[in-house]
Amino acid sequence: MLPESTPELQALIERIRAASAAGTPLAITGHGSKAFLGGVPEGEPLSTLALQGISSYEPTELVVTARAGTPLAELEATLAAQGQCLPFEPPRLPGADGQAAGTVGGMVAAGLAGPARATAGSVRDYVLGATVVNGRGELLSFGGQVMKNVAGYDLARLLAGSMGELGLIAEVSLKVLPEPPASATLHFSCDEATALERLNRWAGRPLPLSASAWWAGSLLLRLSGARAAVAAAQAALAAEAGGEPVDPAQAGPFWTGLRDQRDEYFEQADAALRAGRAALWRMSLPSTAAPVAGLRGEQLIEWGGAQRWWLSEAPAATVRAAATRLGGHAQLWRSADPAVRAEAGRAPLGPVLMRLHRQVKAAFDPAGVLSPGRLITA
Repeated sequence: MLPESTPELQALIERIRAASAAGTPLAITGHGSKAFLGGVPEGEPLSTLALQGISSYEPTELVVTARAGTPLAELEATLAAQGQCLPFEPPRLPGADGQAAGTVGGMVAAGLAGPARATAGSVRDYVLGATVVNGRGELLSFGGQVMKNVAGYDLARLLAGSMGELGLIAEVSLKVLPEPPASATLHFSCDEATALERLNRWAGRPLPLSASAWWAGSLLLRLSGARAAVAAAQAALAAEAGGEPVDPAQAGPFWTGLRDQRDEYFEQADAALRAGRAALWRMSLPSTAAPVAGLRGEQLIEWGGAQRWWLSEAPAATVRAAATRLGGHAQLWRSADPAVRAEAGRAPLGPVLMRLHRQVKAAFDPAGVLSPGRLITA
């Protein structure tokens, strides 16, 4: 546990205590690489960047503990030196300076995962413990540094995706895994319906699938695992569906670009957003859901069909209705129009979920000063 006596942490605790007493909102931030997510940040900036460093790392135990302001790139470089990784492939989105960025605290608070999410799991699945400062300025510790921790509800994992509304994450312990010994990428030419059918069929077979992406008639499939398993799956899928191998020198940068939203699809989306012509939506759907009907725009499909990106000029209500019809929901990802973000940037919740959210928020932050309105509509 990070000691309260640490000067950098004590300063943050005092800021939160003063803000709580005065009712002054605080906007928790790191590199600012996810400032576009959710509602517009409200309040005085409260940076975690003073909390840096890897507190402990036990490669043989597959556990690492790092402070919130530690750059994600630094953590992943440390793991890579030991042949290990964060299996959920957290994105390094552009920070305030336009360069790929991200901190450990922001990674957990945003709860984002990359191309491997469908097979490796989410950020929440790898959080073992956390030290957090709640809205009262109290230092709390949840979980631990062991993989088996079953004493009651795992509050540390509740922080994943909370966007700073429950507290300032000061330190987090994460489960890590060895990097896969082999990887291969196959390319298939097919339409959307065929891609979805294949992805769902292949997901039911013992194949070492680790990522997929479909856009504009091209399906890319990544295999990762033991060399023999990858080679056998590559041969089987090539024979079955005509999959062509992609040069590793091209495949690696493609998956990294997709993870960090710097590939061709997202570059085109950025251009359209700058021109003010459209908004970028992230749809979360059952992987077995049919193609989205009645929506115009450019689509990118990931996670075996469970994550579908839409660049569209359609109104928010139209996009959300299309997702609801298929048993999912749509989240506004980016829009250059402040009015669109103000209307649709935060998640709409039903009365039951809204009541639960408010109860949890009140327990952690009774004065409501931490990142207010960032996560949901009022």
